[in-house]
Amino acid sequence: MSLERFISQAISSWMSEEGPDSDIVLSSRIRLARNFEEFKFPTIFSHEEAKAVIEKMEEIHKEAGFKKYGSMELLKIDEMQPLQKRVLVEKHLISPQLAEDSPYGACLVTENEEVSIMINEEDHLRIQCLFPGLQLSEALQTANDMDDWLEGRLHYAFDEERGYLTSCPTNVGTGLRASVMMHLPGLILTQQLNRIIPAINQLGLVVRGIYGEGSEALGNIFQISNQITLGKSEQDIVEDLQSVVSQLISQERSARDALRKTSDIQLEDRVYRSYGILTNSRIIETKEAARCLSDVRLGIDMGYIKNVSKTILNELMILTQPGFLQLYAGGPLRPHERDIRRAALIRERLMMEQDKK
Repeated sequence: MSLERFISQAISSWMSEEGPDSDIVLSSRIRLARNFEEFKFPTIFSHEEAKAVIEKMEEIHKEAGFKKYGSMELLKIDEMQPLQKRVLVEKHLISPQLAEDSPYGACLVTENEEVSIMINEEDHLRIQCLFPGLQLSEALQTANDMDDWLEGRLHYAFDEERGYLTSCPTNVGTGLRASVMMHLPGLILTQQLNRIIPAINQLGLVVRGIYGEGSEALGNIFQISNQITLGKSEQDIVEDLQSVVSQLISQERSARDALRKTSDIQLEDRVYRSYGILTNSRIIETKEAARCLSDVRLGIDMGYIKNVSKTILNELMILTQPGFLQLYAGGPLRPHERDIRRAALIRERLMMEQDKK
């Protein structure tokens, strides 16, 4: 299979689109945690109850009204190969916990992969919407529409005082997790981010790596999300996050302007050295690839590199992950083989850009 065809089949549509402030914000995500009133939470439920949850969602999936959200495919975790599960994690469609710890888990995914519903992860349902750029309000509207439709057919675990009940106390209330994926190389290069993070934490938000809690911030990509769901409305949570993200966007742009004024030639040299590594390397590890891709994306955004797609970072940060590399190769690869395959894929992808000129 050619790389171009592989990308068209493997990459979610939102990854190849540009949204508002997409030079800094890669994506916006809304996730709603919900549980059925009649079953124990997934942390303590029986295998029979887990199966009953999936059977209930299978019935709903067959309803004609469900089709208004697009064609959704039901994928059962126990019917998937390890590589298939890993790819879904790398695409942010399911969590590592669902892939590894939920033999009776499943997920529903729309054709464009903007909407997915994890079943029997930490909660019975986790409704997730992913949009390109800074589109928190739009993602929230889509998630709420889906949630309202489901709530008309299910009995959610809900308390008048506490709100939606969840396995983890930190999700009680709205059950909402709003997050934004940001590319912040300017704040890293000017050594400002470590000073900013404590201030963000004080506002009830948290800064994590590319795959959320416990993950590493590869390629200067950070996930900013809310920590508090109880005592705030969904709109308040989204507006608070939007306000902080807007300030971060402004600070990142200021940092880039400062770098251009004080270190323009050094920054341009860094960008082109990284571009040279990506276009010529025969072996490249994940961390080095992520660093170089970050530099190249910065170079594209600042106008040093012309005629290369702005969405290339979105694509290659996913395509160069272990699961995708092995999917493209057609089978398992040892770590050294993955490093060789990663270098070859990046070279081929950048050559596709050159051919468009």
